[in-house]
Amino acid sequence: MTQHSTHPGGASRVRRRALLGTVVLVVLVALAGLAAYFTRDGRGPSETPASPSSSPAASASTPSASGLLTPGPRPGALPVPPKTRDPIKFGKAAAAALWSYDTRAYSQTELQKALRGWLTTEAKYADPDSVDKVVPSPVLWKEMAANGQFATAKVNEGHFPNAFTRALQEDPGAITQAYVYAVTVSGKQSIAWKGSPAGGAESRSTTLAIQCRPDRPCALVGVLPSVAP
Repeated sequence: MTQHSTHPGGASRVRRRALLGTVVLVVLVALAGLAAYFTRDGRGPSETPASPSSSPAASASTPSASGLLTPGPRPGALPVPPKTRDPIKFGKAAAAALWSYDTRAYSQTELQKALRGWLTTEAKYADPDSVDKVVPSPVLWKEMAANGQFATAKVNEGHFPNAFTRALQEDPGAITQAYVYAVTVSGKQSIAWKGSPAGGAESRSTTLAIQCRPDRPCALVGVLPSVAP
């Protein structure tokens, strides 16, 4: 006969450890499972690129604590992932890439393919759908291209979300299975189009899942649907 633990804290510790394993290792079927844990404050999803009819007001970028900004790809250039093993550095570069586009230089399909190239090759962790959602739809892209719209990005800051940091502190070794880190990035996206070369800028923020194994450069796992503080 199977024996059941009578210690009231035993089952609780098991459940807690299972939850930490799910959060820290990102062993999940959908990336939204991680987002649900990180965003219990009910924050909304990151915004998609704006269209000319909803151009943001101009705003100056604020430098990070180091005084340095992480720029996005140059207008007309498809984004290329950096070769780094620093999850925050990679996350900042990935956010800049996701906030940048140029309808004058390449197609929606080409941008989507380039961004998918940032994803980890480990299929059980990669969430390409979350990346595709950041790219404007083919219909919207066609409208934007008619106006010659493009966007550039500057990243001000990147950090590990509070919940992720606490989980690592409670179980430091748990990260060593998947080496997936959560990184929250904030910055500015500047949008311009024909007739409005100066464009405007608006604040942006997003939380990304980044895989950084010790023996290889970092790669993107996916974009969380909500921002984790």
